Amino acid sequence: MIRLFALSAAAVLAACSPQPAAEASPAAAASGAAHAVSGLPVIPLTVGTAKGKHAFKVEVARSQQEQARGLMFRTALGPDEGMIFPREPADVASFWMKNTPLPLDIIFIGTDGRIINIAANPTPYSLTPVGAAGLTSAVLELRGGRAAELGIVPGAKVEW
Repeated sequence: MIRLFALSAAAVLAACSPQPAAEASPAAAASGAAHAVSGLPVIPLTVGTAKGKHAFKVEVARSQQEQARGLMFRTALGPDEGMIFPREPADVASFWMKNTPLPLDIIFIGTDGRIINIAANPTPYSLTPVGAAGLTSAVLELRGGRAAELGIVPGAKVEW
């Protein structure tokens, strides 16, 4: 009886253990592309600039848990990589840099798909919130300084 209990307890503990981060979510598996670190689905996204559309590959943080973690603890982000946070329903979004060592540009996207405002390079690890200047349907995070490098400005169209 004790042996059976021990085996049952071991099975329960194994079932409750965290799964490897490299496993993709069902949505990622369906799209065929998942980020190697986060396991989140990766999709194409474009932002209009004066020079034309610029293409990115972005991770999609849909769930409350995925959005709460975001790019926390990440130490690398490619020049054409980012993360998109769809806001369903739309709200006036506010983000901070808690546990985020990477410099980022935080781009607030309105319900019309156009950029409302950009929080350029907020201080890594800062608990000071940066917010949208209006109703937000999504928030895009890019490597810090990238928006200025590419000429991404408020009013630009974002498509994904």
